[in-house]
Amino acid sequence: MIAFGLDLGGTKIEAAALSSGGAFLARVRVPTPGAYEAGLEAAAEVLAEAERQAGAKAARVGVGGPGSVNPHTGRMRNANSTWLNGRPFPEDLARRLARPVRYANDADCLALSESRDGAAEGRDPVFAVILGTGCGGGLYVGGRLVTGANGIAGEWGHSPLPSPTPEETPGPACWCGRRGYLETWLSGPGLARDDGRGLSAEALAGLAAQGEARALASLERHAGRLARGLAAVVNLLDPAVLVLGGGVGQIPGLAEGLADRIRPHVFSDDWRCEVVRPRFGDSSGVRGAAWLWDR
Repeated sequence: MIAFGLDLGGTKIEAAALSSGGAFLARVRVPTPGAYEAGLEAAAEVLAEAERQAGAKAARVGVGGPGSVNPHTGRMRNANSTWLNGRPFPEDLARRLARPVRYANDADCLALSESRDGAAEGRDPVFAVILGTGCGGGLYVGGRLVTGANGIAGEWGHSPLPSPTPEETPGPACWCGRRGYLETWLSGPGLARDDGRGLSAEALAGLAAQGEARALASLERHAGRLARGLAAVVNLLDPAVLVLGGGVGQIPGLAEGLADRIRPHVFSDDWRCEVVRPRFGDSSGVRGAAWLWDR
């Protein structure tokens, strides 16, 4: 059976069709419109193109995206794509597509994809991090996603930065109305704000590779904050693998040096954990979305 997934990102909407063995039969991307009705229409159009390429009709669709669905109301909340918040997006999308839809947080989809047949295959527990337009996490334990009683498990990005220095207090304002959350420091916009030039993570990494002191200092501060933030996750969940996804997560050298940065903050005399990048890159999320009906 062919599995179809949609990934609703901050900058792109991606649709994919996967064979039962996980091979891509179709993969299509379009820019994210940034408005509700336009987003529904774009998702429908990109799925239709994936169906055309795969030569098959989707019986059901898995969808990954920001935030989560309130299990008590069916409405979206906590999405940094704020045009989704308060709307019954999965219900409206199912109506627009005329087929069942299952929605999960994009970091949950990353965790599912990489645990199933990716860089964390065969390991347990797994905590997957997305550092991109926002900052989120997904938890895979005992062969299944853990979403929690209220659907907010893994919302690590909306925790305060641990052990802030005086210079980091009270921290930047977050779109949610609070200050100093990890998302305001560790996301792409947060990194650009810290550097002060509005540069992308890729551009900063390029300058750092050339030895530019300002870029090197920005990336050093970012890595230290990321280590403090993840140490809190480690002390709570003790994952065997940390998957570092999102555009910011792909900064050269970040994953490779992260365990050594985390280790001094871990409450253990002998801590071992792999830090890996997604095997399927920025298409891992859409793979996880496709697997939501088969989890």
